Amino acid sequence: MTIPTEPIGSIPRPDYLVEGLARFEAGRLSPQRLGELQEMALADTMDRFARTGSPVVTDGEQAKPSFATYPLAGLDTLAPNGVVIPFADGHTRQLPRLTGAPFRYRHYADEYLRNGKEYTRIPLKQAVIAPSALSLIYPETGVPGYPREEFLADLITESATDIRRCLDAGVHAVQLDFTEGRLSLKLDPSGGLLRSFVDLNNQVLNRFSAEERKKIGVHTCPGGDQDSVHSQDVDYAELLPMLFELNAGNFYLQLAGEADRRRVLESIRKHHHDGQRIFVGVTDPIDPRVETADEVCERVLEAAEYIPPDRLGTCDDCGFSPFADDTSTSRDLAFAKITARVEGTWLAHRTLG
Repeated sequence: MTIPTEPIGSIPRPDYLVEGLARFEAGRLSPQRLGELQEMALADTMDRFARTGSPVVTDGEQAKPSFATYPLAGLDTLAPNGVVIPFADGHTRQLPRLTGAPFRYRHYADEYLRNGKEYTRIPLKQAVIAPSALSLIYPETGVPGYPREEFLADLITESATDIRRCLDAGVHAVQLDFTEGRLSLKLDPSGGLLRSFVDLNNQVLNRFSAEERKKIGVHTCPGGDQDSVHSQDVDYAELLPMLFELNAGNFYLQLAGEADRRRVLESIRKHHHDGQRIFVGVTDPIDPRVETADEVCERVLEAAEYIPPDRLGTCDDCGFSPFADDTSTSRDLAFAKITARVEGTWLAHRTLG
């Protein structure tokens, strides 16, 4: 397919896995049985992905507790009362708080990638959490004997290792989830926090060669959890100029859910750089209606008016279930939208010749 199309990451977990996770958290399910349920869900995810015709797939994050905290699961240097992220509908998510040193990942994303490869021969991409998101676990009051500068140095090393291990495992593409980018402008409209996030992420990205960065991308959206968002009210135009300063080869941008797509596309045209491929969102996971292939095609053709087709790709706006307990979207709906994205992108490719 000349116009590449890729999923973002998460797929809603089957009911049996959601129930199993709840039982595991309550101490009523063994780790072995939970692993068996995760394997069943992974096998089904790979099978259903193949039936969509998607040229690139993910493991659906079936074994991740969330897109953000997978490296931290099982660490004993965390407290539960970290930064709270409010969503538009009133619900919140809370990050853990770091209590001790040194900071190390407990899990690396290549674990999920290697497991997924057991179930498919289709190229696999892997989502990883951006270091800027994990930087938020360091408390404002500090950690005794562990200065923030030392923590950030460890975080940069661990994040780079996370990406490196995926590249070494033969990943099709690595995607840094950077949903905190748009949120940072809500927390700090001056842009200072966003600048610090971009600088931190670039310290990781700069550890890779220009050729390697062609396989590394950044995803941004206004958050998507339980059919709500945390920063949709932040103007995309405030984010994009600085976003494109990230030294990544690919950018996965939420677009289908924007009220004024053309305004966003004009900003993309103005601020993106040579050598950057832009994947635009053409399906909205929060919208319960399944887009038609023709609608997707129209959105791709619209984007092609602003982005040269040889730099254009398509994606879903966000992952469909970034937190394991989010059941607001069904698996059937997610895969129907993915099928529409694949078919609509192909129609656009034929139209553009």
